[in-house]
Amino acid sequence: MNPITMQLAADKYIRLALEEDINSEDVTTNSVMPEYRKGEVQLICKEDGMIAGLRIFERVFTLLDPETEVVFDVKDGDAVKKGQHLATVRGDIRVLLSGERTALNYLQRMSGIATYTNTVVKLLEGTKTKLLDTRKTTPCMRIFEKYAVRIGGGNNHRYNLSDGILLKDNHIDAAGGVGKAVEAARAYAPFVRKIEVETENLDMVKEAVESGADIIMLDNMTPEQMAEAVRLIDGRAETECSGNITKENIRAITATGVDYVSSGALTHSAPILDISLKHLKVLE
Repeated sequence: MNPITMQLAADKYIRLALEEDINSEDVTTNSVMPEYRKGEVQLICKEDGMIAGLRIFERVFTLLDPETEVVFDVKDGDAVKKGQHLATVRGDIRVLLSGERTALNYLQRMSGIATYTNTVVKLLEGTKTKLLDTRKTTPCMRIFEKYAVRIGGGNNHRYNLSDGILLKDNHIDAAGGVGKAVEAARAYAPFVRKIEVETENLDMVKEAVESGADIIMLDNMTPEQMAEAVRLIDGRAETECSGNITKENIRAITATGVDYVSSGALTHSAPILDISLKHLKVLE
């Protein structure tokens, strides 16, 4: 997602986050700073990682006051070190104080996802397998979390339920089997849509191939079962594996020859990157 599209889509969520944190007023800030004073504060990284979400961090402050100025020393995707200076934020001190936590929540979360994703991407170097995220995202944070995955070097799976067809176990049960589910999806969906089918065993894989699925997901299979499934599919569909993907087993999984690995852990289990706003100073 490009920065312009990101901002257009992100503003409504940032406003909700700010409204969640500032119900009627910031009573603490208004107690110590009842009137306008210009100031600046420093953005400091407190651990090594990869930075992501700088423009979202900035947007929190400019939504509160368009006159706020943020001067960055880094850009999204840069490796950052503990103690590194990342940016200076200048403006109304009341805005700097009131926007601090919301801005940092976004930046820490997105940078943590980018950092974690990048560590997994590095494990896939030298293979043909691409890393995908999932829809296992924090409610109202998906646009930010999937952006962070891209910054970390991963790829986005479908953004939402309108974005692609993925026939999972319950869809297949509802339709009465893999073949019937694929047939129904093919009849309903536009011809430009690919159809992906989740399979749990080799019998389901065979049925998915025979029904003409475009992508076959190998869910919660052992590496040995995945390898057999890839041989059975034999290039007639793209392959994706999912379920219990970890840093420890991902190399064994890529050795099976799958095209994609999808991991919910990229967004639901990545720890935040520790970043702080420090050394606030009154300028005038």
